[in-house]
Amino acid sequence: MKSMKIIIFAAFASFALLFTSCEDFLNRTPISNANEDDFYKSETDIQLAVVAVYATLHDLYGPQSLMSYYGELMSDNAYSENEVSPNDIKQFQNGAVRADNNKLEEYWNTYYSSIYKINNVLSKLNGNMSIATTYEAELKFLRALYYFNMLQAWNRIALVVEPLSLTQAYSTSLSTPEETYSLIISDLDFAVANLPTQPRQIGTPTNGSANTLLGKVYLTQGNKSAAATALQKVYGKYSLVNYADLWDLSKKNGAESIFEIQFAGGVNNPYSRYWAIFTPYANGVVTQWGLGDNLVSDDLWNDYESADARRDLSVFDHFTNDKGSIDDKHFAKKWVDMSAPLDNQTEASNNNFIVLRYADVLLMLAEATGDAKYLNEVRSRPGLTLPLYGTSGYPAGYNTFALAVEHERRVEFALEFHRFFDLKRTGRAIDVMKNSWKHISFDENHLNLPIPQAVVDQNPNIIKQNPGY
Repeated sequence: MKSMKIIIFAAFASFALLFTSCEDFLNRTPISNANEDDFYKSETDIQLAVVAVYATLHDLYGPQSLMSYYGELMSDNAYSENEVSPNDIKQFQNGAVRADNNKLEEYWNTYYSSIYKINNVLSKLNGNMSIATTYEAELKFLRALYYFNMLQAWNRIALVVEPLSLTQAYSTSLSTPEETYSLIISDLDFAVANLPTQPRQIGTPTNGSANTLLGKVYLTQGNKSAAATALQKVYGKYSLVNYADLWDLSKKNGAESIFEIQFAGGVNNPYSRYWAIFTPYANGVVTQWGLGDNLVSDDLWNDYESADARRDLSVFDHFTNDKGSIDDKHFAKKWVDMSAPLDNQTEASNNNFIVLRYADVLLMLAEATGDAKYLNEVRSRPGLTLPLYGTSGYPAGYNTFALAVEHERRVEFALEFHRFFDLKRTGRAIDVMKNSWKHISFDENHLNLPIPQAVVDQNPNIIKQNPGY
């Protein structure tokens, strides 16, 4: 199974021409295009289309994606010294994103471009195909994941479940959070019922992936009982590995991985860019260039316990600059790839990105049930020797169970795009950010991003801006 990879090579490059984007915010062209219609003739054609859908994960979870900037840069974990588009980026860093932010519009369009591809392939599936139901379950898992990410960031989004014409796109209003949750849960229920226990190919979701995401959806919705039920179906089906193994390029898709985005190093492959983009700006030593995004704050560095091996496996504490002096910036170590070849000034790295892993299941179960055994399983993972919650050696600063889980999630998933989502879900974002090094005074409205102004301007009678903007 591990020899099979859902990685996009030349077949995707040629096939992707069938999915060029249009300018409207939903990126949904009519499906009457003759070339596209002529393409869907066989199961092989559908398989290529599904592969093209998986390629959208590279953009939606990239180092400068919505997940990265909303999940980490908006939090107390990270800051940016990127000078390429500093105004747009600093708005995320400072929690003051404007409706005319260029990256905001880019993220909205990229999500709807990806969802269009999903819906288009779903509309082409032939029930007589040998694995049509499996494809449908995989695509609905991805659609649920994408809509869930958008819902957390914007709160109100347009729900689209089929390819629509341009005229229909303009008349699509924003849905309520309840309507969006309903679709997400429906898609995941289908995925749970129809995905296999083992991946169809490396990088495709399983029943465990769907139940894990479903548990996270319920937890975010505030339904802890339903979250625990879904997560218990995953409990014990995966195992924690040595923390170092999670980032070892020779140990991808390990026993802890539940859903992992596949990349391949090398200039002619779909390589990852986390290593280059998360190193200090224009460093010229650690990496050829470095863009300086999601550099590690002192707040995050200091939150690690002194005996926590995860700190030095997650974060570099300094580097020697090109003048031979020590620069004490903290920056990501999880995606280091010292052997990556260069594509112009960017390291063509071989790192995957793990979206869901077993430690997340355990800490969500801790949050959902209040049972410390799940938290302590993470603290006693292979390679860690930390005092367990409830023992005399446990840090006194985390004096409630909720704070203990919050701390554990922060250091366990540092820089993996969880932090701001976690703080928002638990109702802690306003207090934490006010008292962090950023001293940001969020109000409830500004925990959600604004709808891109270009989207509102397309049809202001239908698309209404989020409150507070």
